[in-house]
Amino acid sequence: MSLAYYPGCSGLSASADYEHSTRAVCAALNIEVREIPDWNCCGASPGYLTDPLLSASLCARSLALAKEAGHGKVLTPCPSCLTNLKHARHAMQDESFRAKVARIIERSADDLPDTVGLLQVLLEEAGLDAIKSRVQKPLAGIRVVPYYGCIMTRPAEVMRFDDVENPMSMDMILEILGAEVLPFPLKVECCGASSGVPRREVTARLSARLLSAAQAAGAEAVVLACPLCQMNLDLRQKQAEKAAGQAFGLPVFYITQMIGLAFGMDAKTLGIDKLSTSPDKVLAKHAQGGRA
Repeated sequence: MSLAYYPGCSGLSASADYEHSTRAVCAALNIEVREIPDWNCCGASPGYLTDPLLSASLCARSLALAKEAGHGKVLTPCPSCLTNLKHARHAMQDESFRAKVARIIERSADDLPDTVGLLQVLLEEAGLDAIKSRVQKPLAGIRVVPYYGCIMTRPAEVMRFDDVENPMSMDMILEILGAEVLPFPLKVECCGASSGVPRREVTARLSARLLSAAQAAGAEAVVLACPLCQMNLDLRQKQAEKAAGQAFGLPVFYITQMIGLAFGMDAKTLGIDKLSTSPDKVLAKHAQGGRA
């Protein structure tokens, strides 16, 4: 199985651990990812807010390059990139808008390939049976809550994957890895997203609400699939603790790191050492090793 691959800007910088673990897990599942040649930033959060035409053009260019390289489907592990790329393709249904985009990117914007997220590829392309068959070191006894964030399934008519209010894809994957998946009613609530820069107090308050609920549920860790969510819940966890007036100390893993650990992969390869909130106590307790 071969897919065009759009790593996104954060994959080459702030979320390099997600990028490395994604590639490692895909390779283990025989999913070949071919990076789109000369891809560019999708515009992230500011792009669409500043100029929808600019945002769509940035995304359409990368999708057009994927098409020119012979690919009919694009994989991206980042939900922000996913929503931008899918919204851009959706916007191309308007002929006049599509013509404007084509003039900007100086190439055809017709019949652009669809974009799929990592969870969708893991479930629909690899499959739960294939994932389960590669488990060498089950995550037995590790109590986790899966956190999807607010954009991975919304809006439903554009994203077209999983349940919009109660997604279960990550729950199912974690269960077959052997983890104890706890009910988490805030799994699609916002963590503050990119407000962490202009409105740090907003992100701190919203992230604290999520971490507090995870802690109250009895979780030893949070598992997610979004670089921005991971940054807010992990890197900024001290800010959340200050806002809540309580300590959390909850490690925040990418789903690919959990899969890789269950597959028996080296923690260093999976970027476990990049986590800000130490997972050592949890991993040592469950004989998964630490940051070595």
